[in-house]
Amino acid sequence: MRDRPTKQQLADAENSTIPDVLAPGLDVLFCGINPGLYSGATGHHFARPGNRFWPALHGGGFTPRLFHPSEQDQLPELGLGITNVVARASARADELSPRELRDGGVRLAAKVAEYRPRWLAVVGITAYRTAFGRPKATVGRQHEPIGGAAVWVLPNPSGLNAHWTAAALANEFGRLKAALHSQ
Repeated sequence: MRDRPTKQQLADAENSTIPDVLAPGLDVLFCGINPGLYSGATGHHFARPGNRFWPALHGGGFTPRLFHPSEQDQLPELGLGITNVVARASARADELSPRELRDGGVRLAAKVAEYRPRWLAVVGITAYRTAFGRPKATVGRQHEPIGGAAVWVLPNPSGLNAHWTAAALANEFGRLKAALHSQ
């Protein structure tokens, strides 16, 4: 769906869920905080115009070209997947409670243990800190695996996270790509 959702479709997307893009043995499972209403309405991860996930993914060297969110199902062919800490769509990630994030962290760890990606890349430092009880975590590689996977925390690519420029986001995604190949 490349058409913009209507106001009613966005309103109807509140608390909806979208399917994971997942397969066993991926190189990297990217994990967002939770779907926004735009993603809930379209069924595509990181779908809101202005979200910089797809450009950062390409700029970091993970995709051969800039993908549109509607092309997300091509990611497993590249060894990539997408899931979320919390499955339900909301207008803003700050609408999620700490308990929701912690419960989502438990579910995410079980999902990672089942699907066995090499890396889990959590896209959002604040959500990672809350979900996994690591209040001092910083962006980059983490010392403790989750579900058997190495963990890298990336900045939130939302346009609301303006202090991370598009170039800085792509650079951080590129650091993960380099770590993936050095393993």
